[in-house]
Amino acid sequence: MSNLSRPYAAPCGPAKGARHSVERARNRIIVGAALFVVAFAVLAIRLGELTLLRHDAEPAIARGGAAHGYAAERADMTDRNGVLLATSLGTASLYADARLVIDADEAAAKLVKVLPDLDRDDVKAKLTSGRGFVWLKRNLTPRQHHEVNRLGIPGLDFKREERRVYPTGALAGHVLGYTDVDGRGIAGTEMAFDDALRNRKVPVALSIDTRIQNVLAEELHRAMAAFSAIGASGIVMDVRTGELLAMASLPAFDPNKPGAADPDTMFNRAALGVYEMGSVFKIFTVAMALDSGTARLDSGYDASAPLKVSRFTIRDYHGKNRWLTVAEIFQHSSNIGAARMALDVGGAGQRAFLKKLGLLSAAPIELPEVGLPLAPDPWREINTMTIGFGHGVSVTPVQMAAAAAAMVNGGIYYRPTLARRAEGDPPAGRRVISARTSAEMRELMRLVVASGTGKQADAPGYRVGGKTGTAEKVNGRTYKARSLLSSFVGAFPIEDPRYLVLAIVDEPRGTKESHGFATGGWVAAPVVRRVVERMAPLVGIAPSEPPSPQLPPSLRVEVRERVPGGRGVASN
Repeated sequence: MSNLSRPYAAPCGPAKGARHSVERARNRIIVGAALFVVAFAVLAIRLGELTLLRHDAEPAIARGGAAHGYAAERADMTDRNGVLLATSLGTASLYADARLVIDADEAAAKLVKVLPDLDRDDVKAKLTSGRGFVWLKRNLTPRQHHEVNRLGIPGLDFKREERRVYPTGALAGHVLGYTDVDGRGIAGTEMAFDDALRNRKVPVALSIDTRIQNVLAEELHRAMAAFSAIGASGIVMDVRTGELLAMASLPAFDPNKPGAADPDTMFNRAALGVYEMGSVFKIFTVAMALDSGTARLDSGYDASAPLKVSRFTIRDYHGKNRWLTVAEIFQHSSNIGAARMALDVGGAGQRAFLKKLGLLSAAPIELPEVGLPLAPDPWREINTMTIGFGHGVSVTPVQMAAAAAAMVNGGIYYRPTLARRAEGDPPAGRRVISARTSAEMRELMRLVVASGTGKQADAPGYRVGGKTGTAEKVNGRTYKARSLLSSFVGAFPIEDPRYLVLAIVDEPRGTKESHGFATGGWVAAPVVRRVVERMAPLVGIAPSEPPSPQLPPSLRVEVRERVPGGRGVASN
């Protein structure tokens, strides 16, 4: 048989083995390439997750909160209308595991470049301590967090924390206070409401109205600038509830930067400062005399000459040098008349009355910074006389405001508060004077603004009533001449008061416009007028028609005769 007729035979031997080897190699290459593709895909996905989705993740040892997401541990604070006053934001804090740091000197140098407030030697000492956890800087800004992360230093990592932020800045700094680096309240309402802020998720609502707080602060700033004063304070209070709609202390500080504030600016003049308030205290002297029955509106007292007691002499600032009715004593702010009126009541009665008004104990307000009033001990006759016109007892402005509110609201004392009261939940109060005495005090306070020392507090259409005060500041055992505390306390609308405004300016200097005077009538009364004019529309009080200039019949009195055996006189 020829070769052409032979059947085909498959190759065998070495050629067949070579072909199988090539096929196996090709399969291995394909599998290896596929594995590389899968591996790179996994790495790419993980890298994208880390850089785009989880850039703020941290090791489990450093996570201070929940495993998923972020929830603030401290509740917000808002004003009475829901405006945000304090909130917590998540921040990154930098720490190191010193055992993992390769070159501490180089790491310290790099860190100081992006965090210039750090001390290089201090950072190096921490990085060479050999400790597993050391803080380097708390609460980094997002930019600082990014810059440190870019350094890629082994052994550094971040812990998720909270930073307390105050969106209104210095506007209500003394009211809000601030927290420490660990989120604990250490001043203001942050400290007073610390437990509530830590243990609830809904905001804590304060009584403050941010709009009115801004108005009060602006007008106090304006007075400070105009009269070159060293400070000022003020309060706006709802006389029917005791709620403080505004509390200002100037100079102010920013609670976002408490470490940068001067200690003097952090002093709360409205709640912590205690002062002899001067003639605004005559509100209490007159109310005390009227309520106790030792005087009537038509009673009169001898103010024809200075009153000498031992080595002391009591004079009037602008003396009328005649007998004055109770209304005239209040209208013209007679120290002599107020001193005689206080003597008729007596030291024991005076002390009991001031105690009843909360003026001899710390104000029961939700602040840790509350001043203790200063009162004489023993309480001598001369003390009774000087306290009658506002010298000899030192109180805080918030005490003054709460007590004055009770004189005009019908005679009920309400505890001053910075917590917003719930709607339909009337506050508990206690009666301190009769409704009749309160009505008489409203008439007298309107008289002061209409035709007395407080004319510049008159806000047309809003019928303000009030009282001026000017007191020399105490310097050791004496008074500092020309170092005045000028004040005015006013309420409106005076026939049925809703709000009280207290303004105090510390060490004002007279100006050309004030004819050189720096008294309460020139300095503080205009502040109250402007606050009333600006805040009244905000709280829904519309101006009314101008009232009749004629005074109530009870104030149109004349002195007719002496009271036998008494210090005062009465009319028919």
